[in-house]
Amino acid sequence: MLRNIDPILSPDLLHALRAMGHGDEIVIADANFPGSSIGPDCIRADGSTASEILRAVLSVMPLDAFVSDPALTMQVVENPEATPEAVADFQRIINATADNPVQVQSLERFAFYDRASSAFAIVQTGEHRLYGNIILTKGIIG
Repeated sequence: MLRNIDPILSPDLLHALRAMGHGDEIVIADANFPGSSIGPDCIRADGSTASEILRAVLSVMPLDAFVSDPALTMQVVENPEATPEAVADFQRIINATADNPVQVQSLERFAFYDRASSAFAIVQTGEHRLYGNIILTKGIIG
């Protein structure tokens, strides 16, 4: 056990977060996301929701302050202006937890998959809410 580290941050996830550099991206994905086939290493977190993992990740990882979109979600197909329940929750968590709170931006579904395929890692959660996916860009600690 470690002090002041959320226990849902598994050893594999902590290793990935520590190994990431400034500008690297990590995907927190829902249970429907093609995490194992899209490309990057897939870290399983089936017993946690995407919101729980987001909160835990943001407790140790800074968001990038040098890009306009350090938090990206997937747009609803045929309704890109919609805000799914999971995305609204992500925004609340970012506002409360991130060192650099930002407005969540969104990408079209296939653009999101393309961006996710070049991420450092994917965390596949047990999230059942639709569109419970977010890409975070790692910042720096000043």
